[in-house]
Amino acid sequence: MMKERRLQRSLRLMFSGGVAVGFGLLAQSVHAQETKTDDAPQQMQRVEITGSSIKRITKEGALPVQTLTHEDIAKSGANSVADLIQALPAMQGFIPQSSSVNGNGSGVETASIHGIGSGYTLVLLNGRRIAKSAISHNDYAVNLASIPLAAVERVEILTDGASALYGSDAIAGVVNFILKKNATDATITATYNAPTKAGGKSFNVGISKGFGDLDKDGYNVLLAYSHDEQKNLVAGQRGFASSGIVPFSVGGQNYSLYQTSSYTAPGGVSLRHADGSDPTQFSPDFLKNGSCGPNTFQAGNYCKFNYAATVELIPESQRDSFVVSGNLKLNSATNLFAEAVASRYSITPQYAPSAQPLALSLSSPLYAKYVTPYLAQLGENPANINGAVMNLRLVDAGGRTDEYRTDALHLAFGIDGNALGWDYNASYTHSQNKFYDKAINGYLSNNMFQNIVAAGGFDPFAPSGTGVAALAPAVLHQTLDQATSKLDIINAHASHDLFKAPGGMSQIGLGVEATKEQHTDSPSAILQSTNALQPNFTDSIIGGNAGALPFSASRMNYGTFAEMLVPVMKNLDVTAALRYDSYDAAKNDANFDNAGNPLGSATQGNSASKSTYKISARWQPVESLLLRGSYGTGFKAPTLSQITSPIQFSGNTAQQHPCPVSAPDPRAAGCQGVTQYDVLQGGNQLSGSSGLKPETSKQSTVGFRLEPIRNLSIGFDLWTVSIKNQISILQENIAFSNPTAYSNLFTLFNDPIQGSQTIAFLQTPVNLASAKYQGIDWDHSFKTKTPIGDMSLQWTGTYMLKAEQDFPGTGTQSSLGKYGADQNVVFRVISRLAGSWKQSDTWTHTLTANYRSGYHDQTYTADDATVRIVNPDGSYGAFVAMPNHEVASYTTFDWQTKMTVKKGLEFTGGIKNLFARTPPLSLVTAGGGNQVGYDARYTDPLGRQFYITGTYKF
Repeated sequence: MMKERRLQRSLRLMFSGGVAVGFGLLAQSVHAQETKTDDAPQQMQRVEITGSSIKRITKEGALPVQTLTHEDIAKSGANSVADLIQALPAMQGFIPQSSSVNGNGSGVETASIHGIGSGYTLVLLNGRRIAKSAISHNDYAVNLASIPLAAVERVEILTDGASALYGSDAIAGVVNFILKKNATDATITATYNAPTKAGGKSFNVGISKGFGDLDKDGYNVLLAYSHDEQKNLVAGQRGFASSGIVPFSVGGQNYSLYQTSSYTAPGGVSLRHADGSDPTQFSPDFLKNGSCGPNTFQAGNYCKFNYAATVELIPESQRDSFVVSGNLKLNSATNLFAEAVASRYSITPQYAPSAQPLALSLSSPLYAKYVTPYLAQLGENPANINGAVMNLRLVDAGGRTDEYRTDALHLAFGIDGNALGWDYNASYTHSQNKFYDKAINGYLSNNMFQNIVAAGGFDPFAPSGTGVAALAPAVLHQTLDQATSKLDIINAHASHDLFKAPGGMSQIGLGVEATKEQHTDSPSAILQSTNALQPNFTDSIIGGNAGALPFSASRMNYGTFAEMLVPVMKNLDVTAALRYDSYDAAKNDANFDNAGNPLGSATQGNSASKSTYKISARWQPVESLLLRGSYGTGFKAPTLSQITSPIQFSGNTAQQHPCPVSAPDPRAAGCQGVTQYDVLQGGNQLSGSSGLKPETSKQSTVGFRLEPIRNLSIGFDLWTVSIKNQISILQENIAFSNPTAYSNLFTLFNDPIQGSQTIAFLQTPVNLASAKYQGIDWDHSFKTKTPIGDMSLQWTGTYMLKAEQDFPGTGTQSSLGKYGADQNVVFRVISRLAGSWKQSDTWTHTLTANYRSGYHDQTYTADDATVRIVNPDGSYGAFVAMPNHEVASYTTFDWQTKMTVKKGLEFTGGIKNLFARTPPLSLVTAGGGNQVGYDARYTDPLGRQFYITGTYKF
């Protein structure tokens, strides 16, 4: 075999690796290794390449695959898998850790290629599917927090649709984590990371040991354990996020973001008037003392609560992970393998104390003590007051704190080998994800709280700190919810030489699989309490959700595929893949109310089948230039949660609407004229045309890789993804403006709060949207030798051209370069430039620049009461519309130095955010969590950090 040229080598590194095949069929590939030397090159083994099922000698391919080697991972300075993946330029639209702070995170962190969404990015572990998060509202995606970074050898990212090989969910691409294997050394690694400012320290330690060399001894067993801890960072430790009052200026005019809450401590009062005039709000404590208490701001006679000061920017978390893998060589052509990955990840985010409105009787002692003395001062006529409400912030119960715990288990075993010229593999995979939500602090039993108040044990208007002991019996310390997601897969595949083509030997790959999905949710009694379907539950939770219902569902899926590689010419390969998938209707395993009555039919939703295909080609007209392209179709099946989640009460419509039905329709009896209507949410359990169908997509890429001079490699890829029949929830304005077309979304409902039958709007998912995403990815590298050492540069990035969604009645909505209607931002440019200097065998230095372009901020109208003018004297003026704020671009630099003391002993020190760049001001108030002053989804609040890592192999 001839020695590889530099272009070939760079392309091989970009596109190759021992990765699982197809839909997770490969269990254990033999890693291709460059064992050649200048004097005695050796044969390279066939391996499987991400995005292909055919084993081949590693070389440049037709698909854009990015590979993060073990060295790349170390250079990143990442503390976790989520830190590593979410920092890549191709990643946008994921769920970050900050979203667990009163957002929809609940301890889940995800990957999302090109901003298309977490549910469209397939995540694999050693080429096999992983059970998705059991939390259905998190896009039903894999939780990256369950994967131990210390056990990862490399990561391969296919940034092209791959449904034709992997089936559902691979519309945006694939992220494949390959764990360490066939190692014999004992390795100990420890890292400590500390910001220069208070809060947010982290550390991790990992140890692994291998026994037996697979090639020499015929077996290998690898054991690994890792422990990670992240300390919390609270808002008060960073000035840019410590308050809901955030000053800024635009065009020479001073403004202030005014994010405060009327639920306050000590409690405030709202007086209702018999003549229909606007309520009067005041804080008795302010009128008594002339000042507001801690964490509050004065607004007239009212003290509003500064909730932003009470949240965490980074929650405390810890992770324990175990990895066991084994390989046994039966003979030279047959290998048995088994692997197990078990992890426990817990995160305890804290945010503002519970808010609670409570009726205040006009004849009560509290009214006489805290309201009557101030009526004259407020100019109130007692005869015109027909009601009063206490607006409470229950600070004495503590900040609301959950422990979100995820226990993940991933098991796989099987056989692979070669027989009669066929490379084959058969395996079984069991993967499960168990989620627990435990109330740690801040949530209260409504029954106990009401009893304490009625008995005079808690004074809502007393200074904070005086009612801690009184409220303690009402504070909940219990598991609120449990959910489980399971995945069982049996699969087999094989590949073989087919026929001699003009450019070489053609090859074919074939495979089949059967998959069972299961999803259960078991909310506690207190979360079910306010649901009309659960009349025996009488208590409810203060500060949390309510009206939940249990469910358990399963579904069988089957798939088969074929792939053919044809070398049309010596420099032109064409690959075609075809896949067929069949999904059964969801089975309602155990979905009952507390009286044992079924809450749905035995089967729910539609069965579905889908064929997808992909054609790709690589052409190398000259040695220094590679042209590549692909075109294919994809699909995403509805999730079990989207189909089987029970319908449950979830509040009211945001706006008032006229009655959507009229007589003689029997539903008209529940109408109440122009008003707000109840909202019910849950899965779409219908079948036929009203039920859910798979989303479909078309993807294409075209790109090139050029080596104009020695050691310089330039790569660009233009990609496009179009999605139809996107599953989404219909917006209420569309449904109420055309009630005839959406008649099936209006139903009669026994309102648990009103205690009467009303008409309700059913917000269940339907196939109604379409989307288009387009962009350019680049990956350039340069290496050279100098008198002072080896130098290298790597520049990767993504330039987005389109990020659009179309909904009926609203037209095209874009979030490209702006805060969009979906409350997300798709950045126009994300880029990373890394330069390394290998000074000697002892010293290696790396400087990395990370860049995100700026964007148009969230906008407000005067009615939103969010942005106020600041007068020249510093006083606040009126609330105004503020549509023109631009969030600045965000650039940070990281430095790292690695010292190799001797073989097997290394120390690495680094500085993240070298110049202590503060996150740019963002006015977002409806982002991923409760943080204010910046958007925590896109920037790092820690500031400058120092870290040191030690690794010892023996």
